Amino acid sequence: MFEPGFFDLHLGPASLDVSVVIPVKDEAANVVRLAGEIEAVMSATRWSWECVWVDDGSSDETLPLIRRLAAADRNHRFVELERNYGQSAALAAGFVYSRGAMLATIDGDGQNDPADLPRLIQLLADSNLHLVNSYRERSRFGPMRRLSSRIANAFRNRLTGEHIRDIGCSTRVMRRECLEGILVFRGMHRFLPTLVRLNGYDRMAEVPVLHRSRWKGTSKYGISNRLWVGIADTLAVRWMSRRLTAPRVRQSSFDAQREEAYR
Repeated sequence: MFEPGFFDLHLGPASLDVSVVIPVKDEAANVVRLAGEIEAVMSATRWSWECVWVDDGSSDETLPLIRRLAAADRNHRFVELERNYGQSAALAAGFVYSRGAMLATIDGDGQNDPADLPRLIQLLADSNLHLVNSYRERSRFGPMRRLSSRIANAFRNRLTGEHIRDIGCSTRVMRRECLEGILVFRGMHRFLPTLVRLNGYDRMAEVPVLHRSRWKGTSKYGISNRLWVGIADTLAVRWMSRRLTAPRVRQSSFDAQREEAYR
């Protein structure tokens, strides 16, 4: 379904309140515990919800575990990618298969606390915002990782014209319509607020969230494999921000024709 390169997202109509989309690769040691936390948090809310797990070519027991979660509880669903495509493609697949009017994202390693989600969802639901982003109030990363993140955030903000405090934090909630038609590319997940703005949706807020240590396993990212690709992605997004347009039609004769056809 998904091959390397650019394509744009097309989402169907919503039938639930919230979809929590989680891309996972080799997170067998973490998914069951994380699923339990999500169930406890979301079941205590008034919203209808689902958790969409996207397996991005895992080589451990991640896929069998999320299959069992989906078989045991209809609130959990899974998407299996043919091979490893990367976090951005996995997120895009989760968005396509999701059914929520509001789409939330977190990582699958336990560093993002699901207990933060209701607060972000409530803010989005009660406001006129399009997206609620988050920043890690007290980062659990070491000094070198924190320094590199600050430099990367400053570089991206300078070139894209944004003021995102923590682009690397995956905890965010957005309205479904904000993602319709956005371009998907490797590294997209680091620029979702910018891409949503380029899509014509610019009302955003940024709130603090808890940052936890990874429960088990090893990180898929390091300073060396993020630096150069991050610079290239930022330059690409800078080009898009200057060249892409998102026209909104106020009215057309087609509207009257459609109304007549449905009478």
